[in-house]
Amino acid sequence: MFRMRSGWRQHGRKRSAAAVLPMLVSTLLLVFAVNPAVAHADPTGGADGARWTADHDRNLKYPEVNVQWDVPIRMSDGTIIRANVYRPADANRVPVNTKTPVILNMTPYTKLVSAVASAAMANPVLGPFALWLANAINVSGTPISGLNDILRTVPGGLIQNFSVDFNLVRAGYTQVVADVRGTGNSDGTWQVFQPREQQDTVEMIDWASKQRWSDGKVGMTGVSYSGINQLYAANKNPKALKAIVPIEPGGDLVRDVVAPGGALGVGFLPLWLMAVNTLKMVPDLRSMVTGTFDWNWLASRVSDPFTFFPQLIQALTAPTVQSVPPELRRLLSTSSVERQSWLDHADQIKVPTMIYDGWWDLFTNSVPRVYGQIPLTPGSQKQLIMGPTYHMTATSGMGQIGAPPSMAVLQKAWFDHFLKGVKNGITKYGPATLYQQGNGWTSAPSFPRPGMDNQRLYLSDRRSGTAPTALRDGSLVGAKPNSTARFTVAPGLTTLCSRDSGQQSMGQTAVFPFCTTDNRIAETNGLTFTSAPMAANTSLSGPVNVHLNTVLDATDGYYTAMLTDVAPDGTSTPITTGQLVASLRAIDRSKSTFAPNGDVTNPYYTLDLADRRPVKPGQPTPIDLGLWPTDAMIKKGHRLRVSIFAMNLMKGIPLRPLLNDSQLRPEHIQLDPNNPSFVSVPLNRQVGQS
Repeated sequence: MFRMRSGWRQHGRKRSAAAVLPMLVSTLLLVFAVNPAVAHADPTGGADGARWTADHDRNLKYPEVNVQWDVPIRMSDGTIIRANVYRPADANRVPVNTKTPVILNMTPYTKLVSAVASAAMANPVLGPFALWLANAINVSGTPISGLNDILRTVPGGLIQNFSVDFNLVRAGYTQVVADVRGTGNSDGTWQVFQPREQQDTVEMIDWASKQRWSDGKVGMTGVSYSGINQLYAANKNPKALKAIVPIEPGGDLVRDVVAPGGALGVGFLPLWLMAVNTLKMVPDLRSMVTGTFDWNWLASRVSDPFTFFPQLIQALTAPTVQSVPPELRRLLSTSSVERQSWLDHADQIKVPTMIYDGWWDLFTNSVPRVYGQIPLTPGSQKQLIMGPTYHMTATSGMGQIGAPPSMAVLQKAWFDHFLKGVKNGITKYGPATLYQQGNGWTSAPSFPRPGMDNQRLYLSDRRSGTAPTALRDGSLVGAKPNSTARFTVAPGLTTLCSRDSGQQSMGQTAVFPFCTTDNRIAETNGLTFTSAPMAANTSLSGPVNVHLNTVLDATDGYYTAMLTDVAPDGTSTPITTGQLVASLRAIDRSKSTFAPNGDVTNPYYTLDLADRRPVKPGQPTPIDLGLWPTDAMIKKGHRLRVSIFAMNLMKGIPLRPLLNDSQLRPEHIQLDPNNPSFVSVPLNRQVGQS
């Protein structure tokens, strides 16, 4: 909104309208020229958003969808990938002759799941009923009120993004859903994003662009795994790939989910590996009935039934660093093929990209960085949408009053522009559509928001009087304290009731909001440090770093920090979090970011066993504990709090050799005026400043 300053108004009374009008017009033109996204400062998209929704829901050129099941596609190494092909069709479900753009989804969760989900949503009875039910059920105020967030993913468009959007097909697109190598009905062994699987995606894009029903233009869609492989395809910039819409894509698997901060992701990894390895064993029943069963498929499954389970078991059982087997050691070496394959190389992406993620997702650590590194113009070629969601609640709340259109709607508008050349205004949306925690949906020209300055808030032993149930109640202060007090915290289990637990369970435990929306239960075994009340509404945007002067009684330890918004009634609402195994504190300075005064603002840990630095017991050891990027408004009268823990189940547990080195001994923070502990927070005003 254009706002005249009061000084301008005072002087303006002496100016003529003729003199003022050109100045005003010129200013407005300059604003819109510099930042065309200003046109959609409304996160709903305004009138354009309403048109995108109507176009997705009602502008259907073709009445039906034709499906070709299990189309075999031979890769360059001879392996057969199988895909379902969904084409626009006439009323008799005969595919049309018109060439269309193609939308590709590469999934490890078997295309059978996609087929069932998309068929249910396209059914004239089940689809509307599912939407009605998702909107009608409201369990707010009950112990399971978090269920609302799961239900709201239906109108948010998650099912269409995950599976097949029949409305997209009926609007004139062909959609291809393929089982990645070694999963579903595709042959081969599951590669988990390694080079051969990435090459498959590029070859699938080429195949899709050359079919008789294709107009040569390809887009990609999909959630989680099917979002990650979009980034890997886009960084190779195949000629036919014109646009991607990755939902919850990770940019660095080790730092995101395998071992964030060096702690094994035990809340997510075992269940996820079990799910994919189980689903990949489901045979093609139709081929068994028709006598066309693929014995090569069976041979590949028998050869590798438990992909990556040996490494998981080794991480939990190897007693010493020296005994770590080669398979696991490769995952702990930055130069290995696996680690190099799992990097997004976003700085090489030239394909227009619209990314969605949630502030409490598994991949929040890397998605804002991916967006920032893509060398494209914000708004017109790349956009970021960050919601208040976990992994399994992606898109929840979208499509509602005051919120962005559903992701199915935004996805179609993005594809319409880049694959069909439709001038629909989508490039003026955003470019950063952010759910500001504590405030609601907003649009911003960038993430982090402009105007943020990192300021130090020092840890002090002065009681804040706001955390009576915490293990220790301290303060966050603007001036460096002179105290030499020592704080001690022992490993505990209270973080099982925290937002981190909800994040690792993909949002399942968030059904019970008393844990995930109020950190006070977790804080009963944490060291808390709380600021004075905010004198005015204060924006916080970007990554946060907690610099600690630590002392350990063993050669290793495990620190976790949680940043929360403390309301006047004492509710401690989680904003962001981070964790670090002390011996893996080494950072890559070329990839880390720093404040003008030299403070680390976003540490990038190498997480390489070769860089491991055991701690000397009893000796002060500084660590930089990075918290994941976030965006929040701390309202007037609210406070910031950082809580420190010595364990973080179920999010993580140190690799067994490092856990053994820690001996699960209590951990300390040593206050020292010469080596202060502090939080570096990106804020738009000084704490206490009105």
